[in-house]
Amino acid sequence: MSHLTNFEVFLLLSILKIAVVLVITLMGVAYTVLLERKFLGHLQNRWGPSRVGPFGLLQPLVDGLKLFLKEDMMPLAVERPLFVLAPIIALGCALISIAVVPFGRTTMVHGVDLFQIANVNIGLLVVLGVTSIGVYGITLSGWSSNNKYSLFGSLRSTAQVISYELALGLSLVGIVLRAGSLSLRDIVNSQAAHGALSWNIFGGFQFVAFFIYLMAAYAETNRSPFDLPEAESELVAGYHTEYSSMKFAMFFMAEYANMITVACVATLLFFGGAASPFGHTFDHVASGAIASGIISIFWFVAKVFAFLLLYIWVRGTLPRFRYDQLMDFGWKFLLPVAMVNILATALALAYHG
Repeated sequence: MSHLTNFEVFLLLSILKIAVVLVITLMGVAYTVLLERKFLGHLQNRWGPSRVGPFGLLQPLVDGLKLFLKEDMMPLAVERPLFVLAPIIALGCALISIAVVPFGRTTMVHGVDLFQIANVNIGLLVVLGVTSIGVYGITLSGWSSNNKYSLFGSLRSTAQVISYELALGLSLVGIVLRAGSLSLRDIVNSQAAHGALSWNIFGGFQFVAFFIYLMAAYAETNRSPFDLPEAESELVAGYHTEYSSMKFAMFFMAEYANMITVACVATLLFFGGAASPFGHTFDHVASGAIASGIISIFWFVAKVFAFLLLYIWVRGTLPRFRYDQLMDFGWKFLLPVAMVNILATALALAYHG
């Protein structure tokens, strides 16, 4: 690469990173759907998808092809530009936030970190900001559909996301105080010293913050037991009632991409990111840069996978909230508890500092 300038090397490696992460994320979205269907099937004592491919492993590809080949219906009275734009906003915002996630330990090649697309010093704010813009996709889809059920679904979703976003943001303040940085890489590094004992959830006593984050994350991603915006028994299919073909698929992909983003952020903030739960005990086993990089990715993926299993388990076991219960829980319980947690963390840090 000696004949290439530093900028050209940086550009090539960055494009390669973006392509690889995008493909892996989209494959992750497809197979998270399969994981959910198989896991729920076993929870409910049935098989789940088992016909297409060995153990149903090709089912996501067939489902994607089916949606792609379906007719793209466009009702007459819709606001066409916004109707088309809404699923693009939803999926775009769901995928963009992956860019600041460090999914392995720092591995520099020609001055480029291989395991993070963009190391932004305000990475946490970027994730919160981009995911909050995603609600515009849901709001616009309900309004532009010119359908009262879609509008109800999008209004519910907007109220729900705005309400729970406050608790979610406040639950992370304690972690920012502990790490002294908004950079996701710095937050991960601050938890790497003594393995699991250094993680924010254990060593930082942020288990209350994790509970708030978990509840708010279920509500943010419109997942059961907070899936009021698409409550089939009340609103047909909620905000995407009028969507079909790939536009519907984009909303579907956005929901699962958001789940993966939430799982990644939970892993980074509370469970030490790509750091091993055993700290530096087994570092001598894989001392090479490539081996240690692969092992760090393994730990990161394992933690994200465990979080996704928890998501699906909750969906399979808990009933849906009533809407007034949902709003009361956010404003009257989660928000005050998040504020108390900030005060307690600040006092503890001031006392020990």
